[in-house]
Amino acid sequence: MRTFAIATMMLASALLALLWGLAMADASAAEVAMSHRLPEGVLPALGCWFWTEEEFAPGGYHAFIDLTSRHAAYNLLTTSIRAPLKEVADPAVHAQVKAAAAYAREHGMGVVMDLDVRLARAAFQRAYPDELQQMLRLREVNLSGTGQVGLRVTSDNLRDHYTFRTTDYIPLAGRLVRVYSYVRGADSIEPATVRDITRERCTVNSATAKEVTVAIACDAQTAGRTACVMVAFTHFTPAVFAPHLLEFQRQLIKSYADAPLAGVCKDEWGFPPCFDGCPAKNDYWFSSFRAQAYAKRTGGRDLLRDCLLMTHGEGGRSRERQAAINHLLEMSTLRNGSIEHDFYCATKDTFGPKAMVATHPTWWPYPGTREFKKNGLSWWRATRDFAQVDEVTPFACRSSLAKKWGSAVWYNMYYSRAVTDYETSIWSHALGGGRVNFHPIYPSNAKRGWRRRALLQGGLMRGNCRIRLLNFITRAPLDCPVAVVFGHACAMNWAGPAYSDVGLGVANGLWQAGFPADLIPSSEIGGPALKVSADGFVQYGPQRYVAIVLYHPEFERPGTATLFRKAAEGKTALHRVGEWTTTFHGKPFDGRQALPGAMQASDDAGACVRVVVDQLRKLGVKPQSSAAATLGGFGHQSASPGRTGHCRLLDGTEILLAGTKKVTGDPIRTSFDVGGHEVAVDAIGVVGVRLGSDGSLAALAAGGLKHFAVGGLTVQLDHPADLALWRDTKGKLHGVLQGWEGPVPPSLSALTSDWLRLAVPPPVPE
Repeated sequence: MRTFAIATMMLASALLALLWGLAMADASAAEVAMSHRLPEGVLPALGCWFWTEEEFAPGGYHAFIDLTSRHAAYNLLTTSIRAPLKEVADPAVHAQVKAAAAYAREHGMGVVMDLDVRLARAAFQRAYPDELQQMLRLREVNLSGTGQVGLRVTSDNLRDHYTFRTTDYIPLAGRLVRVYSYVRGADSIEPATVRDITRERCTVNSATAKEVTVAIACDAQTAGRTACVMVAFTHFTPAVFAPHLLEFQRQLIKSYADAPLAGVCKDEWGFPPCFDGCPAKNDYWFSSFRAQAYAKRTGGRDLLRDCLLMTHGEGGRSRERQAAINHLLEMSTLRNGSIEHDFYCATKDTFGPKAMVATHPTWWPYPGTREFKKNGLSWWRATRDFAQVDEVTPFACRSSLAKKWGSAVWYNMYYSRAVTDYETSIWSHALGGGRVNFHPIYPSNAKRGWRRRALLQGGLMRGNCRIRLLNFITRAPLDCPVAVVFGHACAMNWAGPAYSDVGLGVANGLWQAGFPADLIPSSEIGGPALKVSADGFVQYGPQRYVAIVLYHPEFERPGTATLFRKAAEGKTALHRVGEWTTTFHGKPFDGRQALPGAMQASDDAGACVRVVVDQLRKLGVKPQSSAAATLGGFGHQSASPGRTGHCRLLDGTEILLAGTKKVTGDPIRTSFDVGGHEVAVDAIGVVGVRLGSDGSLAALAAGGLKHFAVGGLTVQLDHPADLALWRDTKGKLHGVLQGWEGPVPPSLSALTSDWLRLAVPPPVPE
């Protein structure tokens, strides 16, 4: 088996020894060209590659690889198909992917190929025709006292980028499942009046992929009653609860074991997209397998009957309704999370432990109703090597995902129709603890060639190369002193007190005040990542929190109270917004009694932010730059860092960034404190510094550096240099010079003889 890794693995051992061991007096052309191959432990730079018909022509992959290897600094290409009727299960597609991956390796880049089962839907249908996804549609009609009442239920033709210019998630068949009649009260169904009338009164007049029409016989017994008709449409995609889905997924990945891939990706996994969210239109993702799983976890309850309860509510059964919704949506969270995790494990089993698993589990880039229906908001269960998000996902989600997966940065697949938006993003992302995975200009009516070249013109890549210097010294994620733990079940429950409220009002307020906060679902409680540390702090991954906010804990399980009662004995300040009066299973509960008395309650998000910020300041927690900008799009807004400011990593690394006036970086001439030691610097765009406990230099990254001083160490350069310095585990200092020709300056060679040369790709001529 070949083992291909993330960018740190793609440098052959002989080449690594050559570059890493040389004391370089002069840089050869070959050494300067090493803009893609990086030493072990250095964070990769990501770019997107979307295949159209062009890539499937003989040698058609050459153009993109040739372009990006010369003019971008990408190490890894997250690659997916956007061509008509091309499935990754097809031998011809396999052969082309294999050849393209080999060609990319020759040019210093790794292909991380999208091998999601949605790109092999025809193959899945052939193998398992009875395991396709269904949509259950509930539609009401008023019954009369005589004759017949008819109802027509139509299907939807759903699509996303996995169906781009090819077969959508088309409906393949329709059928009548069940019909109930009942009497409606003032605001809900009267439960004692519910009757199953499917066989007794209903006739199916037509049942096709486009529609199902039903006639209901009426008489004196139906006068004044309402009927709910339940119709299921089968769609062209595997059922999420299909029993053979994981086996098929593994076989698909394994079939590419002979291809020299750097990893595999799965993008926006879940049920097909529904832009109306949940439970709008009274639609549910359904299959017999999901119904069986629901019955098993609920002690034999009928999912169809409970869909009626969940949709319309019934008198005296409000808590039973809430419990049913909790079970249904938690099933989505767990099942989609398990599919993602098995995808991760299958990739590692096939390509080795260092193969990268990408990309983002986020579909609609906001933790709201559309994600609830898509995947149960399973973001934190989608295993990744690096935290992965897309578009305008709130920064509080990005930072917490980095803590969950232990990644020093998060990657955001970003696109826009304007290059200037990318120029803002490279700086704001870096200030928020992340990096951009460069998606080509989108949407755009311009020719594809322009969209490919647009980001490689001007100074965007030059500015990003300066930010890339931080990748050599970054070993820990952004320091976020506060956690906002939101009630996962409560946020998703449309019959609860805080539907679609995940606590972003608190998280955004803290980011805006200069205290970044991690947003964490309460479903993480009980898992290995969220715990109380041995020294008494609530901890998520590597992050210890000064304060934690429990946000709307309605429907929580006992483990939540257990965690916070244990935390009350420790050092993290505890806060709460919202009451806890009902368990996950719909039973009455006294949350105030169960939670520790030391937990401070606030009436709303704004009040909570004021209390927490005041507490942090009194405790002497140093703020970082305010996230004063606004991240907008997809119907939502959240807080975002700007293009200039400072941030702090968990290992004490202090980072200053300046890219407001020029995308290539603005001057930074200042003195600042790092762990009680004064640092003076004159640089451009980027400065990152980490010191040892004695004040000695542990790591430095700087763009256009002229002067640097800390303690007894001074670096003075006649010509500005992009560079990074860091110590290995044995304390030995290593360095990289970016875009530098000629001998290493004496003030740098005096620090270490171990210098790597890194090229700055030239822009594409406009």
